[in-house]
Amino acid sequence: MKTQSFKDLIVRQKNYKLVLEIYTITKDFPKPETYGLPQQMRKAAVSIPSNIAEGYGRKHKAEYNQFLSIAYGSLLELETQFLLANDLKYVSKNETVEKLLKEVGSILYRMLYPIR
Repeated sequence: MKTQSFKDLIVRQKNYKLVLEIYTITKDFPKPETYGLPQQMRKAAVSIPSNIAEGYGRKHKAEYNQFLSIAYGSLLELETQFLLANDLKYVSKNETVEKLLKEVGSILYRMLYPIR
């Protein structure tokens, strides 16, 4: 099946689920963190599918790869922030988030560095 839209990309679909999970887990952060870590996590999470979509809309493979690279960087940023939130006891261990971070990271990495 040929991809008709960025919405058809599995990496985008999985990351969309990740964004929803991040919004869910960050809504109960301590009040003093309202404009801190939860906002950074949400921004990084939203950045990933946004860059995938924007890159998909570009005309050249090099531009697409540039946006995939940015998405991958945002994923690593989000993973770091999630680990920090866990260490600070703002969130509990969340297997769904951990699984999605790993899956999205693996797919993005393979998209950026395909086996030749």
